[in-house]
Amino acid sequence: MSGAVTHFEIYAEDPAKLAEFYRGLFGWQVDQAPGADYWRIQAGASNEDAVGGGLTYRPIPGLRSWVHYVNVSSIDEAAAQVEALGGVVLRPKAAVLHTGWYAMAADPEGNIFAIWQADATAFSTVEQE
Repeated sequence: MSGAVTHFEIYAEDPAKLAEFYRGLFGWQVDQAPGADYWRIQAGASNEDAVGGGLTYRPIPGLRSWVHYVNVSSIDEAAAQVEALGGVVLRPKAAVLHTGWYAMAADPEGNIFAIWQADATAFSTVEQE
């Protein structure tokens, strides 16, 4: 597992409206992805300046924070390790179509984070074992 932070996400009830807030506050470029309920965030002058992010609807009711995604080589192994070390998987493995897999977890103190496995073959209607 690389353990590198890949991106962050911000969650909202009204992502389009919240996108305006972050454009105005930080001058971020926030553009809706074609055909998706997902807004891509470029948080620096170039991709080299900052970790990129996204803005979308809340994946877990009540989640009110920014979440960082950490790259792992196996989403299944990482989720099992979260639980073995005393954490909790809050949202099981799910696909981002043709992009990758993610799961949301909490550490033993309740801090929420996400794990990410890039996979161009990820498909949301069939979970892979």
